[in-house]
Amino acid sequence: MSEPRSKARPRHRRSRTALAVGVPLALTAAGTFAYGTDLGVLGSSVQQASAAAPTWAADTADGFASVNSLGQKGTYGGRGGQIVTVTTQAELEKYATAPQPYVIVVAGTIAMNPVGKEIKVQSDKTIVGRGTAGHIVGGGFFLGQGVHNVIIRNLTIRDAYQGIWNDKDHDFDAIQMDGAHHVWIDHNDLRHMADGLIDVRKDSTNVTVSWNKLSDNNKTFGIGWTENVKTDITIHHNWIRETEQRNPSTDNAAHAHLYNNFLEDAPGTAIKSAYGNYSRGGTKMVLENSLFQGVKNPVIKDSGAAVVQRGNSFSGTSGRNESGGTAFDPKTYYPYSLDKATDLPSVLKAGAGPRASVGTTASTKAAAATTLTVAQDGSGQYRTVQAAVNAVPANNSSRVVIAVKPGTYRELVKVPSNKPHVTIQGTGGSRKDTTIVYNNASGTPKPGGGTYGTGGSATVAVEADDFQARNLTISNDFDEKANQSLNGHQAVALRTAADKVFLDGIIVSGDQDTLLLDTAAKDKLGRVYVSNSYVIGNVDFIFGRATAVIDRSVITLKKRWNGTSAGYIAAPSTAANRKGFLIADSTVNGDVSAGSFYLGRPWHAGGDASLDPQATVRNTNLSNAIKSAPWTDMSGFSWKDDRFAEYKNSGAGAGPASTNRPHLSDAQAANQEVADWLAGWTPSAS
Repeated sequence: MSEPRSKARPRHRRSRTALAVGVPLALTAAGTFAYGTDLGVLGSSVQQASAAAPTWAADTADGFASVNSLGQKGTYGGRGGQIVTVTTQAELEKYATAPQPYVIVVAGTIAMNPVGKEIKVQSDKTIVGRGTAGHIVGGGFFLGQGVHNVIIRNLTIRDAYQGIWNDKDHDFDAIQMDGAHHVWIDHNDLRHMADGLIDVRKDSTNVTVSWNKLSDNNKTFGIGWTENVKTDITIHHNWIRETEQRNPSTDNAAHAHLYNNFLEDAPGTAIKSAYGNYSRGGTKMVLENSLFQGVKNPVIKDSGAAVVQRGNSFSGTSGRNESGGTAFDPKTYYPYSLDKATDLPSVLKAGAGPRASVGTTASTKAAAATTLTVAQDGSGQYRTVQAAVNAVPANNSSRVVIAVKPGTYRELVKVPSNKPHVTIQGTGGSRKDTTIVYNNASGTPKPGGGTYGTGGSATVAVEADDFQARNLTISNDFDEKANQSLNGHQAVALRTAADKVFLDGIIVSGDQDTLLLDTAAKDKLGRVYVSNSYVIGNVDFIFGRATAVIDRSVITLKKRWNGTSAGYIAAPSTAANRKGFLIADSTVNGDVSAGSFYLGRPWHAGGDASLDPQATVRNTNLSNAIKSAPWTDMSGFSWKDDRFAEYKNSGAGAGPASTNRPHLSDAQAANQEVADWLAGWTPSAS
């Protein structure tokens, strides 16, 4: 832009059109897993029980979930019941709460409404994600008293976080059980919830938790909270990282067998471990061949509890590491084998979490052929992201996934307009593990003369339709303080100039002009959907002429280079008769002064009076940083002549309707939903 423009989580959502997401991600297909081949057609109706079931439908649990007790002979879920494929919350709830056995295949992303909803699963159910496409967002599952024989596998359950780290008000778990038995939780990715990732409470027993990724959370995994010493539980081959407490905390468990788990407190992350495995009350714990890396207080126990340690490895840990007492021999209950503790990083990074189908059908081979891997250490096909983009065939007709291994990639990336259907995805356990970063600004000199200009400063530039990015960070780290003599401090992290751009679960970070959401030309449509993401900046840091939705995301306000607090969030330059920016069901926060930021202002790019900028902020939690008159003029153009409004926002920065703070009526708001913005396009993970 031509002139200076300057941790919380989503809140409860109102009812609106669901966004179905349903194509498996190819990049996580490494390794083998017994899920068989085709899991059914997206959106298909019930498959009869007499049909040939996928091989995973016959799988049974190991560990204590396999032990015969309480009238239940092992854990096999919905085996023998009908196989159904679901893509909506209503379908999932219908079959999960039914009295009959079902194998329920989740074939897309299901956003729970309201946020925090926990579907009350009944007995004899297998709930399994189709490949890596099965996501439950903003909610989870509840297994009540007496519910038994339940398998939850191959799902990603995420993002119910409400912005309060030690949240006492929102008991939003990924999986909670109160008095259930014979439950198998296997090969899931559980992260960023408001309370626990897994809570095994009220004498729930015969539970096995295996091969899961548990991350980005305060309270990871709680067991017990009863005076009875009854629970029998096996916890093995789980990768627990970027979590603070309850890793797990095991209270009054009769038999707790923990083996081959990898607890990682990675350096340089904001989340710090308080403790690792905790044996509380009367718990008897056997802890074998697990790896604790960088964890504070890796193993602790109460005076009346027991911990028997064998074969564990500790690297960079500190604080309490305790053992003592008499426990039990797990092999008297079930067979098992151990991996070496030092092998766990490679074993679990390759094998934990949801897995794609790995059959030998033609469709599987095609998916594998269109996955390009990037790794700085040479372990991938390419060492840079741009090299992988260059390898995408011109005018390709099908999806190409560029799988980027963890690391910091200091490079410029451009996806040209003749390379559509490209996905760039980080393969780490967190979106912070993979970063693409550069430091060009508008005024940075170009080789050969001239400067980059605002649009040209972008670290990542996307000009191809049907582009997707997920699970990574895109940043511009231009140092304004060190470059005060430079004319033009606008420094874009990500520029999109295309249609059907889907940004899911990413971080976009910068200062001025962080995220440029543009179109290929003034008369071209450019739809962008941003979900479950973070956008960080200070001056006009979401700007452009695209029709864009920022949904269920966090907008973080940042101080200026000199430590002052002042800025603007949105600067739309919408063409007349087009929709501009919609910020919905999100959170605005940041370490800045109260009353220092505007929600936005109208950018009439180039002084074009024909433009009609639009921004609507609705159902969003606003911090006290937002001014009481949240919109302002720009370059001689009044915001009151354009389209700026709010609807049912909350938080200290929200305020009543006035001439300086227009609110939509209910009737107006009904026409400003996400589906209205996307105009027939349903973003679909692929």
